Amino acid sequence: MITRDDALGHWAAPEGGPHPGVVVIPDVWGVSDLYRRVAARLVGEGFAALVVDPYRYTGRDGLSPATVMPFLAQLDDRGVLRAVQEAIDALSASSAVRGRKLGLIGFCMGGQFALLAACTCKGLSACAPFYGMVRYEAGLDPAKKPRQPLDAIVDLTCPLLGLYGAEDALIPVADVEELKRRLARTKHAHEVRIYPGAGHAFLNDTRPEAYRPQAAADAWSRLVPFLQRALA
Repeated sequence: MITRDDALGHWAAPEGGPHPGVVVIPDVWGVSDLYRRVAARLVGEGFAALVVDPYRYTGRDGLSPATVMPFLAQLDDRGVLRAVQEAIDALSASSAVRGRKLGLIGFCMGGQFALLAACTCKGLSACAPFYGMVRYEAGLDPAKKPRQPLDAIVDLTCPLLGLYGAEDALIPVADVEELKRRLARTKHAHEVRIYPGAGHAFLNDTRPEAYRPQAAADAWSRLVPFLQRALA
C-alpha cells in the first residue's frame, strides 16, 4: 500500500494501477486515524482512496465537543464542497486512478456533504453516505447553507447507497424515510438501509458506546459490492 499526506488530505492506494477511486469525507473531526484505517480497508478491496480535509477553505477554529453543533450550523457548505471537488479532480488525475471511475463516501457530517456533493460536484459515479444528516434546522444563513441535502436530491448525479441507524438521535427515521421518497423520484439506482438497534456513528469503533459491530459489518458488506458495480 502506498500512502502519503498533503494539503488535500490522506492518500492511500494499492501498488500498480490504475484503480477505481473513492473520496472519503470524514466526520466533523476531520482527517484522523479512524479514516486512515477506512482508506486502508478500501485499498484492501482494490480501490485508491483520498480522505479529504473538509476544512481546507473554511478552517475549524474553536471546534470542541461543546461547540460541535453551533460549528456545523455556521460552517460554509460552499467551502467544503470546493474542497471535495478538488479532491475528486486530484484523485481522478492521479497515477493511481488515471481517469477510472470515482465514488464518494462520507460519515456523519461527511455523509451530509457526500449527499450534497453527489448533487453538486462533477465526476462522481457512486455515493454512499453513512448516517449523513439530511435536514437543516430552520433559520440558518442561506449564504452559507444554500440548500438542504434533501432539497438537493432532485439534482442527484449517480447511484446512491444510504446507511442509517434507527436509533440515531441526530437523524430521525422520518427524515430517512423522506430521503427514500425523494430518491424514488430520481432516475438513479438507490438503496437506503436502516439498522435497528444502531444509532449515530455505528461504524466508529473508537466510540464503544456508538459502535455496533453487526450493523458495521453488514454496511461494509453492502458498500464494497455497491462500489465495485458502480465503478467497474
